[in-house]
Amino acid sequence: MSESAERLIIDYAEEGAALRTRFFADNAALVDQVARALAVSLARGGKILFCGNGGSAADAQHLAAEFVNRFELERPPLPALALTTDTSVLTAIGNDYGFELVFAKQVQALAAPGDVCVGISTSGNSPDVLAALRSAREKGCLTVGLAGRNGAIVPLCDYALLVPHDRTALIQEVHITVGHLLCKLTDHYLFEAVMELRPYLEER
Repeated sequence: MSESAERLIIDYAEEGAALRTRFFADNAALVDQVARALAVSLARGGKILFCGNGGSAADAQHLAAEFVNRFELERPPLPALALTTDTSVLTAIGNDYGFELVFAKQVQALAAPGDVCVGISTSGNSPDVLAALRSAREKGCLTVGLAGRNGAIVPLCDYALLVPHDRTALIQEVHITVGHLLCKLTDHYLFEAVMELRPYLEER
């Protein structure tokens, strides 16, 4: 390996590790709040809808799979859906109404009050993700955003998890770690620490 290649690897790894450490030091309580909200929705019969573009679409599918199948804990399947996977729906909506509505119309069709819509956008400004979150609010859903430093996504979210960086790849790496923790903590509240969740289930 050349010295330049080794330096690229080390610098990238160190920058990513520092970002991850800083994010979770600042946002551990918020990640926990979001996980509790997901657990409450699921316990009340709700479901989780994920959406995003490109790498964030892959994250949406990845996280939906972790909920429907399992993460680390052996437990029943949990209802989650990625709005990025049905090519007939995506192309029909895109063709007839425009790409901006490819997620929003699915939210209108599939979401119910008490569900959670998670929009993933590294810029925080993806028009189709923003439209999905607006539709989710109209349907009475809880809205969660995973984004970079800021963006138009923030006022559309009940919870906004913002990664303080401008580099898309590093933001995405923190996003999938957040997603894994949401899976792990949701499982914890639903199947390992049920008594801790009870007060939140009694709130309306």
